[in-house]
Amino acid sequence: MASYEHKQLAQYLKDVHSNLRISAVTLGAKEAWARHCKNKDALLTYAEYMEKLATVFWEENYGNEDSSATSRIQWSVELCNDYFIKKEFVKFSAKDFEISKKLNIQLSHKESFTETLQLLDVGSCYNPFRSYNLFNVLAIDLCPANQYVKECDFLNVHIGKETIVHENIIKELKQKSFDVITFCFLLEYIPSSDLRITACENAYKLLKPGGLLIISTPDSKHVGANCKLMKCWQYTLACLGFSRIRYEKLKHMHCIGFRKALHKDVAVRWATIHKKPFMDFSIHIPQDHSKLEHHNTTIPNIDISPDDFKHLPFSDL
Repeated sequence: MASYEHKQLAQYLKDVHSNLRISAVTLGAKEAWARHCKNKDALLTYAEYMEKLATVFWEENYGNEDSSATSRIQWSVELCNDYFIKKEFVKFSAKDFEISKKLNIQLSHKESFTETLQLLDVGSCYNPFRSYNLFNVLAIDLCPANQYVKECDFLNVHIGKETIVHENIIKELKQKSFDVITFCFLLEYIPSSDLRITACENAYKLLKPGGLLIISTPDSKHVGANCKLMKCWQYTLACLGFSRIRYEKLKHMHCIGFRKALHKDVAVRWATIHKKPFMDFSIHIPQDHSKLEHHNTTIPNIDISPDDFKHLPFSDL
């Protein structure tokens, strides 16, 4: 069972997410996000709490299947090893070329990855990927928890011809320069579907052709509970130019690997063929549909149950 401090830290994070979503309803998502980004004290507290949860409490469960914090990182590393090192990308590339012929598209891009993979870890907090030699990591967050992370608002960062860092702040990110981009427990932080789509659009611009976007999102329910929601995610990412290459529902989260297709229309073809009536162009999370009981932007004092944090580093945010 989680300790009192563990639960208190996790509850703070949960409340920050909840109040950001409420602010998005009352103020509009963009305005709510802008105000949130200016609240440096709250961001610093969030970063400190997140790092402590990860490096103190989550480490106790390292290697345990109940540890979402560690397994999401390991899942991402294993996918990258299979895709890049074991060259699984070759079969997906062949499929892109096969589909392109059916669409009468002349592909001008082929995969070209660096030996040490260029990884952009968005919403990194404390840069958990830095211990892996497989990657050259650029870790970014609204408020870095340590010196290994750069400050950056990924939703509003300028994407251009080079990556520019000034005094530990990202001023510009170079387009088509990353082999891998990770969104580990990021999208549920962002307060609206439109802004989550913006994050994925930016990832598309920054990835090399054939590069990977890896997403993990918490969900402790059984595999079928939110399957339609996950299908909508797949449909939306396909419309943006991503092909889903791996999906796994672990005990407390979804882990998804998307490949940037060599031509956007290759992925769009899947969306066109497989669209179901319930699918729409959106990236919703279950909490978007929850009843909003608080209409203020302060952090409320909410009673919590130990069961809420029995397994997850923080309850399904």
